[in-house]
Amino acid sequence: MSVSLPVVVLLCGVAAAVVAFVMSASRSIEMDTVDPAVPERAVRRSLLRHPKLIRFLRQRMDRRSAGGFLVTASFLVLFVVAIVVGVVLDMIDNNNALAHADKAVAEWGSRHGSSSAIDVLRWTTQLGSTVVVATLLAGVAAWDYARRRKLDVVLFLTTIGVGELLLANVLKLVVRRDRPNVLHLVTAHGFSFPSGHTVSAAAAWSAVALVLGRGRPRRDRAVLAGGAALISTSVAASRALLGVHWLTDVIAGLAIGWGWFAIVAIFFGGRAQRLGDPVAAQPQGTATADTVPAGVDRPDAETAVVNPSAVSSSDVNTPDVNTPDVNRSDVNRSESSQSR
Repeated sequence: MSVSLPVVVLLCGVAAAVVAFVMSASRSIEMDTVDPAVPERAVRRSLLRHPKLIRFLRQRMDRRSAGGFLVTASFLVLFVVAIVVGVVLDMIDNNNALAHADKAVAEWGSRHGSSSAIDVLRWTTQLGSTVVVATLLAGVAAWDYARRRKLDVVLFLTTIGVGELLLANVLKLVVRRDRPNVLHLVTAHGFSFPSGHTVSAAAAWSAVALVLGRGRPRRDRAVLAGGAALISTSVAASRALLGVHWLTDVIAGLAIGWGWFAIVAIFFGGRAQRLGDPVAAQPQGTATADTVPAGVDRPDAETAVVNPSAVSSSDVNTPDVNTPDVNRSDVNRSESSQSR
């Protein structure tokens, strides 16, 4: 029995969505696919184990500048790692298992592409196109700014969009991997590694899920995480089955896109959306959902990164830093001020 291309794409997307939903909804799994609270705490502990770096950042930069510096440094690290992976994939022998998988998927997709199936996959793959992603990020940024009148979310989504675009296109020019030598079911230009549509979808839709999930219950955030994973994985599968990318191109695209999203989200404090939050003396993004009641935003103390002389020794030397508990009276005052 022949399986149609849209069914394969849907199955891949649903499988990824289920995994993302379970990870985000479960309280026993300390990992949320679109809210990097756990890795953010790990990054903060790692930074505090290097007091010289902390002193350097706090002495010469405010919170936002320090966050921008760390995002840029992380971008370069991710870029170098992706280059190495791309070059290795381009050099693999034809008898390698990865090469067989690449060839099998590309050939199977090009042979089973009916006109109706190609139409469905063409619409699916557009969810990772530059036009759709740019419109999505701009729309969500404008919507959030109209509600909160804060530029941090605009800066977050802009960083996501510009970064993923640079990563995908510069990597193509550096690695220069040829596209599969099969019938391309849609028009494609340029080199193959990584899949630009996949990088864009993985980074952008995850970022949108994070922004839309702020202040919402855990189950709603899990649904958004599942939706982001569904779209990203479906775009990746469609690119491979349309014959325009190797399987390893789209797998690498997912890894790069999700990796870039995680880096930017961590240095923006997750749902706190404060650039440089892990470097701040009083981070807001490491608070658990139970610390602040649902629907009440964390106070956005626009404190600059303080001078080293104002930092206590416990701030610098203690490896495990927890966010201070929110005083109940402060929360009550916050709720009172927000009521209409």
